[in-house]
Amino acid sequence: MALKKSPKTFILDTNVILHDSTCIRQFEENDIVIPLAVIEEIDHFKRGSNVINLNAREFARTLDSITGKALFNGGISLGKGKGKVRIVITKGLSNAIRDAFREDNPDHRILSAAYEIHSKSKNKNSVILVTKDVNLRMKAKALGIPAEDYTTDRVTSIEELYSGKEVIEDFDDKILSKFYQVPFEVNADEMFKKLKSEIVPNKYYILRNQNRSVLANYDHANHVFKKIDKSLVYGIKPRNAEQTFAVDALSNVDIPLVSLTGKAGTGKTLLALASALQVRKYYRQIYIARPVIPLSNKDIGYLPGDVESKLAPYMQPLWDNLKVIQDQFPETDKQHQTINQLIKDEKLVIEPLSYIRGRSLQRIFFIVDEAQNLTPHEIKTIITRAGDGTKVVFTGDIYQIDHPYLDGESNGLSYLIEHFKGQKLYSHVNLEKGERSELAELASNLL
Repeated sequence: MALKKSPKTFILDTNVILHDSTCIRQFEENDIVIPLAVIEEIDHFKRGSNVINLNAREFARTLDSITGKALFNGGISLGKGKGKVRIVITKGLSNAIRDAFREDNPDHRILSAAYEIHSKSKNKNSVILVTKDVNLRMKAKALGIPAEDYTTDRVTSIEELYSGKEVIEDFDDKILSKFYQVPFEVNADEMFKKLKSEIVPNKYYILRNQNRSVLANYDHANHVFKKIDKSLVYGIKPRNAEQTFAVDALSNVDIPLVSLTGKAGTGKTLLALASALQVRKYYRQIYIARPVIPLSNKDIGYLPGDVESKLAPYMQPLWDNLKVIQDQFPETDKQHQTINQLIKDEKLVIEPLSYIRGRSLQRIFFIVDEAQNLTPHEIKTIITRAGDGTKVVFTGDIYQIDHPYLDGESNGLSYLIEHFKGQKLYSHVNLEKGERSELAELASNLL
């Protein structure tokens, strides 16, 4: 008979709770310890409208619902099949922590709590500090304390992440020829016999042989593979197959959720904005937002000027993309003037993502730029607020993350792609080729 595994003890850092307010429910039969220093830090984050502030308040309510003196002693069970949760109080820094780091700060108080629990444990490998702070993990390991990242919402591998497309060489010429005949589509059953790869709704294909090639998409709703042609969207023409796929997904009002990934210069934001302008008649408003992640992790408060002045540098790339689209037309052209009018009437709005709090997302074409800097919970919050007639588009580069506690496998955009793959309401395209300039493409590849 197999021996029953002894539960482990996981000590949580503040950033884990701010990342996922439900984290204490994610450790199965294992026990959870929350240092009092974490509670103190959570208290400082309770005010505000950002997701971390909401998570702080939600976690405080969850902890408040777990009543009883045992919360500060042996711990209280989180339910059947779950471990216990307890809060530990330490009297200042332990001597080992003070000798090693000297400075008394929240990180070292949390580390001190972990050190004391680890020292008293008979099984040293069963006490683990969980933190998204790389430096704190290194400090813990230096003291012999096992430390791990919070991995509940990580994807398995970004290298294997769904790309939204597939290239098939030497494809049956008889079938390819049908894509060039009215109605420019092929019955899915006929295609299924030839395609040996995984088939999911809204997936894109590059099918070719020595005679011809076709860009195609699997239309799950109509059970056909349809030919995709390059379409001009508000003066912007796709330059490659992936951009053509992106425009098709962005312009399809029957697909309310789209994600675009790719390195800088692949056209993610430009195509999303141009497509939104092209299909604007179906929506009440075009809203473009991006999270504000200051450089060097400094708060925007250190920047000079009022709130608008502080935020302007973060929003400028979006305005630059809009200017590129507008400059496709002379100033006297109606399409050029339409953009100015949309801005004036607030039918086209560019703002920081935090500004959407409390807004009604009904019939909105909602573009979220730099989505790789969002947590899985933030992505979920945005999507679950989408009302009828709203289309949500996430764009980002999962290899270029500015958030201090996220990486390619734990960010919200990667999480979205892995979990929504195969859903009929979702389409994803990974853009590979940079189209800004030969120099920009070379720099992106080499540097």
